Amino acid sequence: MSAIDSLPPLREVIATHQLSARKSLGQNFLLDLNLTAKIARQAGDLSNCDVLEIGPGPGGLTRGLLAEGARRILAIEKDPRCLPALAEIAEAYPGRLKVINGDALEIDPLAYLTPPIRIAANLPYNVGTELLVRWLTPSDWPPFWQSLTLMFQREVAERIVARPGSKAYGRLAILAQWRAETRIVLSLPPEAFTPPPKVSSAVVHLSALPEPRYPANAAILSRVVAAAFNQRRKMLRAALKGMTPDIEDRLTAAGIAPTERAEQVSLEAFCALARELDR
Repeated sequence: MSAIDSLPPLREVIATHQLSARKSLGQNFLLDLNLTAKIARQAGDLSNCDVLEIGPGPGGLTRGLLAEGARRILAIEKDPRCLPALAEIAEAYPGRLKVINGDALEIDPLAYLTPPIRIAANLPYNVGTELLVRWLTPSDWPPFWQSLTLMFQREVAERIVARPGSKAYGRLAILAQWRAETRIVLSLPPEAFTPPPKVSSAVVHLSALPEPRYPANAAILSRVVAAAFNQRRKMLRAALKGMTPDIEDRLTAAGIAPTERAEQVSLEAFCALARELDR
């Protein structure tokens, strides 16, 4: 028996359903149910929330979320081999788990979820960053989700919470911190997974702010930040010269020295520059 419910241990589930992890799907399974329950707790009080989970695999985190009281879970799984194992979990938690077989990049989850909504996932490595950027850049804010509790490679997690002046600071930090509170809440070594990945992992918790931290046009801010960090070794007057002929004057008006590089510029200053370019 596992420690959190009456279902079999995950190693037994994986053996029964012959679920060897596939590299092509970015799969690395967490088998310690006490650990998956610990990750689920980082998502906060789930008793009145629907939860979106991407890439549940054999259902380790799914069981953790259910055991921690999630009202209802929508799990999107691309690998059809995992569906029988997930069906067993749905049977053990009647009416609380819906599983969709498909690609999370192509499915609109809102047809199946009732607010308030939280997202919690051990994201497949090959789509994790793309999904995060989508969740951070909807056309309207606040978004459909209250919080994101997501597993990433440690390097990606550090990019999300990075501060100006660090090597990890870049577009992902700006996108995340403009609209959310971000923090790393858990670190996991490679040996926590089957098979062990080559890198360490970390869980990041992002809480949506009611409105962006500083006023700025989202499209302009995104373009400025992309251009600045695409040529992060260049001074901003060179990296951003394609945006407007008078970029030096605009930088100065926003309180940024034209000779600074992107990694030295704060989120607040990037927003000031976006407003200046919006005039």
